[in-house]
Amino acid sequence: MKRFAGHHDLFSPGDTVLLTDRKDRRFMFDLQVGGEFHFHRGIIKHDQLLGQPEGITVRSTMHEPMTAVRPTSADYVLKSPRGAQIIYPKDQAMMVAEGDIGPGMTVVEAGAGSGGLTLALLRAVGPTGRVISFERREDHAAVCIANIERRLGERPTNWELIQTDLADGLANVSCDRICLDMLEPWEHIDAAAQALHPGGIMVVYTPAITQVMRVYETIADDARWGHARTTETLVRTWKVDGLAVRPDHRMVAHTAFLTTLRRLSGEVERRSSDQVDRVERPVD
Repeated sequence: MKRFAGHHDLFSPGDTVLLTDRKDRRFMFDLQVGGEFHFHRGIIKHDQLLGQPEGITVRSTMHEPMTAVRPTSADYVLKSPRGAQIIYPKDQAMMVAEGDIGPGMTVVEAGAGSGGLTLALLRAVGPTGRVISFERREDHAAVCIANIERRLGERPTNWELIQTDLADGLANVSCDRICLDMLEPWEHIDAAAQALHPGGIMVVYTPAITQVMRVYETIADDARWGHARTTETLVRTWKVDGLAVRPDHRMVAHTAFLTTLRRLSGEVERRSSDQVDRVERPVD
């Protein structure tokens, strides 16, 4: 198991380290005996860090000071290799919170992408919970597996990655929560309703408001779904330098809409074509 940020052990071979320079530029790599990290300001030898505590400052061959720590989960997600676009830490946190995801739960996610949300879900459900990830693309699945194993040091026994279509996979699943990050999530509303326990929650991640509208249209006449709520999360950092205090010029603004749906105990209630004609056709 990889050591977490702030672990009391000294840096050792296999640890992932995050180097930060004076301009807060960040570089992440795994330590190994005799290894070297090359960047635009020279070379840092891994042996300069091995056996040292977190927070140490070392200098490159060009005398650039660099501070070394173990990466947090947010650092890891932002700096790890990507196969698909990541879900930013701000949205991961909100998906876990809005979905009320906690220890012991069985959570389904699709698609797995680069594994950022997977890590957040595994942390949330704990060792007594279970995460089932669906990812159709083989290249994305390979990146996801590599990132999970690198971050955790091994492949968790309570995580399953299934390379199949979500609709087919959900037919054999019973779960407490569902997180969807896919182009057309409305196509899986029916399968999700069958897999999710009554009272369970589904969180849908969609970048465009038109996608949100399609989700609402799909559940409009489906009594199995209710308590729909859509939010977005904006994060703005601040520059604090003595008396010079102001918002940063750049911020992580809109990345996606999060739509939360509650699985109710009702059945599908769709109007017949005759009912649609009577309600929607104008009277001559």
